[in-house]
Amino acid sequence: MKSTSEGKIDISYESIGKFEETRFEKIHNKIFKNASEASLLVAQEIAQLIVSKQAENKVCILGLATGSSPIKVYEELVRMHKEDGLSFSNVVTFNLDEYYPMKKENHHSYYYFMHEHLFNHIDIKPENINIPDGTVPIEALKQYCIDYENMIKNAGGLDFQLLGIGRTGHVGFNEPGSHINSGTRIITLDYITRVDASSDFNGIEYVPKRAITMGISTILKSKRIILMAWGQNKADVIKKTIQDDISSEIPATFLQNHDNTTFVLDQSAASELTRFKTPWLVQDCNWTLELKCKAIVWLCLKTNRSILKLTDRDYNNNGMSDLLASEGSAYDLNINMFNVLQHTITGWPGGKPETDDTNRPERANPAKKRIILFSPHPDDDVISMGGTFSKLIRQGHDIHVVYQTSGNIAVTDEEALKFAEVCNDFIENDAIKIDFQSVIDFLNSKSENQMDSLEVRKLKGLIRRRESYAAVRFIGLKESNIHFLDMPFYETGLIKKNPIHADDIAIVKTIIEKIKPHQVFAAGDLADPHGTHEVCLNAIFAAMAALKAQPFMNDCWLWLYRGAWHEWEIHEIDMAVPLSPEEVMLKRHAILYHQSQKDRVMFQGNDSREFWVRAEDRNKHTAKLYDDLGLAEYEAIEAFKRFDY
Repeated sequence: MKSTSEGKIDISYESIGKFEETRFEKIHNKIFKNASEASLLVAQEIAQLIVSKQAENKVCILGLATGSSPIKVYEELVRMHKEDGLSFSNVVTFNLDEYYPMKKENHHSYYYFMHEHLFNHIDIKPENINIPDGTVPIEALKQYCIDYENMIKNAGGLDFQLLGIGRTGHVGFNEPGSHINSGTRIITLDYITRVDASSDFNGIEYVPKRAITMGISTILKSKRIILMAWGQNKADVIKKTIQDDISSEIPATFLQNHDNTTFVLDQSAASELTRFKTPWLVQDCNWTLELKCKAIVWLCLKTNRSILKLTDRDYNNNGMSDLLASEGSAYDLNINMFNVLQHTITGWPGGKPETDDTNRPERANPAKKRIILFSPHPDDDVISMGGTFSKLIRQGHDIHVVYQTSGNIAVTDEEALKFAEVCNDFIENDAIKIDFQSVIDFLNSKSENQMDSLEVRKLKGLIRRRESYAAVRFIGLKESNIHFLDMPFYETGLIKKNPIHADDIAIVKTIIEKIKPHQVFAAGDLADPHGTHEVCLNAIFAAMAALKAQPFMNDCWLWLYRGAWHEWEIHEIDMAVPLSPEEVMLKRHAILYHQSQKDRVMFQGNDSREFWVRAEDRNKHTAKLYDDLGLAEYEAIEAFKRFDY
């Protein structure tokens, strides 16, 4: 990658597919460690464009996007305005899209989003802001769209267009089937798009079925385009967009026709590109142990052979001749990798006492460990590692489960109303600090965009708390080892959360310092639709970094679990904990104690299955993969990756 004069990565357009490792790619892209780092560079490019236009006494025409992808870009632009004096006085903006119908004051509107995140904080002239109007009468909408198109044309066209991408491959709201010559118009939203938006609207039934969007043709006329994508959920569609042929079924592939487009991605969003997913197919590799494992697992699945049955020919015919040459023979390579995977399997997740632990994932000593199990929401503990949780208890470890947030926003109004009515019937109001009649009145009259009252949030949080107590009691944990942090970043009363704060980190730091654990289990599953898992994990990282000088931290290992949204791939697993059929059933019943999250899951993301079903299926799938590779056959396996902090 090139560097700017400031020593930072340059994201300006470069021709693509010219090097061996990118020969499958048809759109220029840059990969960053995380979204924050990438967003700063995008904001800097926009700022440089604005300043250069100001120097020429010209107007800067920006096409802007909404959604989670550009939020950090807008945050940096606001910072530049307030701290560096960046002026937007010469900027004219045109937004990509808006739900239809949609009032401007609705919290779900893109008008509200843009003013909340950008326009209210900079010196742009109100008359220079153009956002599709979701209140235009349907009979006037065709002419309105023509006029919107003409406004862009009369302004001189878009100097810069910022884009995100949906799982359907839409840019703007140009859903599959959109034509390359399409202009601004009303469009029916794809079902998947509405599912993805359903958590913002508290249910798919509240998501509008239509939207106004700029067309593909409008977007392609932009002088410069940057598309941003973050997270594992975007990896599949990013690969299709960058590597597959142009197709209206993936509208973003039309960007292959644009000669000044750059995709700005984090590592997770880029993970399915050939040069990252199977790099041995495009270039010589530095064969680390993890890459060997990844390649050999892939080869087993491709050839439908177990590890010990792979042949020299299998390696040579699938881009791994250099690996085979360095190892000597398939026989030696297969044996070594079989042993590596075999050594990840253990029925003793806290370490097996009085045993040689040289080839075990956990230490034998101390035999009885102090353990913290961090759970971002009040059910992630049992969903992601309920079987391992029960083993640790049965094997005599001092395990503490720590729920980082109250989880109140995931309780439906209907569920809260049911509990409030029961409590109002059977409990004196002064017995606990919730006025249940006020909760009932509030929920019965709550408007579509109204924030939950403090009383309602208390009740919803209490519902999640009591379900958690019931679940871990069923597993066998004593109540004195249950802790609720109620981290402040979560308690906004809205789906949108506050950024992580020093107070959040301090709370996590305090509980770690108090327990002085030998093991910490934490959620490494970052596909949570609203980012709670990521914020909670970052708080743990920050707290452990701050405590690193403490003597007890020298003997503290951090294990990351997944399961609620994704599972670790085989080559990523450092500890695989087998579950018996009885342990699978125990885990299922523990999850079902979280009754408010059953049947109607508010924030289920891209997976329509209930959490107990998806967790069980993933655990059984992991076990089957181990079996297919020629290792022992188990009912289910929970997987963990050790993190060196």
